[in-house]
Parts: sequence; structure tokens; C-alpha cells
Amino acid sequence: MSFIQFDSKFNYNLTYLSIRLIGFFLGFFLSTALSTVPAQTGDWTIITGSLIVCLNEIISRIYYKNQFFKHSVFQISNCIRIGIIYGLFVDSFKLGS
Repeated sequence: MSFIQFDSKFNYNLTYLSIRLIGFFLGFFLSTALSTVPAQTGDWTIITGSLIVCLNEIISRIYYKNQFFKHSVFQISNCIRIGIIYGLFVDSFKLGS
């Protein structure tokens, strides 16, 4: 098997949907990491959660206010933001059960 054949098997086109899914799952991972690492001391959980929600709301206001941010790079960052919010909801349901 030559290098050209090996390279052609791994030459994938990342579609827009797959890049958005990667952004969503990256946001989910970031929310899990951001909500559990500072919570190791036991007293930073509420502060960390409130800071994440405030930053998400600020980014959301900037994103939806301007038409400039409707380009693909900013839409991927919006998918990361949605993943962070989803991860926080999942963590809160885990803590509630």
C-alpha cells in the first residue's frame, strides 16, 4: 500500500454540520471541565456557574445583536456556547438526582 492510497483513505471533507457538532461537543466538554475543576474545594461551584452563565449571556447578546457575527467562525463559537449551556443543564440534572 503506497502513501498516496493511505493518504486518500484519510482525506475527509469536514462538512459544516460536522464542524458544528465538534463545536457543540467541545462546549459540552468545557462546561464539564469548568464546573468540576473549581468545585474541588467545595465553595466555588455557585460562583463558577454564575460566571459561566453571565459570560454566555454577554456573548449571546453580542452575537444576536450584530449581523457581522453571522459568519461561519462566529457560528461555530455559538455552537460552543450552546454546548456549554447544555453541559450545565446535564450537570445540574446529575446533581439533582
